[in-house]
Amino acid sequence: MTKILYATGRRPDGAAFIIAAVLAALGGLLIWQGRAIPDKGGYAGIGSGDLPVFIGAGLVLLAAGHVVKGLRHAAPPLPRQQPVPILLIVGGLLLQLILLKPLGFSIASGLLFACTAAAFGKTRVVLTLPVGIVFALIVYGVFDRLLQLNLPAGLPETLIFGG
Repeated sequence: MTKILYATGRRPDGAAFIIAAVLAALGGLLIWQGRAIPDKGGYAGIGSGDLPVFIGAGLVLLAAGHVVKGLRHAAPPLPRQQPVPILLIVGGLLLQLILLKPLGFSIASGLLFACTAAAFGKTRVVLTLPVGIVFALIVYGVFDRLLQLNLPAGLPETLIFGG
């Protein structure tokens, strides 16, 4: 039985066990809280607490599946971590957050697009920044004109859509 469960001399997949623990805890919480809801099943016998219990049971079954997967499959080798792309995306999000009010939605979102593109290897900001601004202007137009939802307007939005 041990030969089947453990891959050739490698340790079990610890990440699968962590995911299983989180799934089991969430499933147990749903079952517990679903049982606490008063039963008003009526003639069908299905009450409002039965759906959380059903979903919780499904999560517990998924947790059991992750435990089996963690025992059968060895942990994959960890890839080399690269912090620069993450820092570029987080920096782009911070830029958007800071510049959203003063510069407007399209320029702030265009900068986020350019930073994210740089994180994925597209370093030609001369190309990615205008493309990001055009995409953001399209999104702004959909939100402003079609959905009637206001986004912060800057100079491009004011010139194109009238503010």
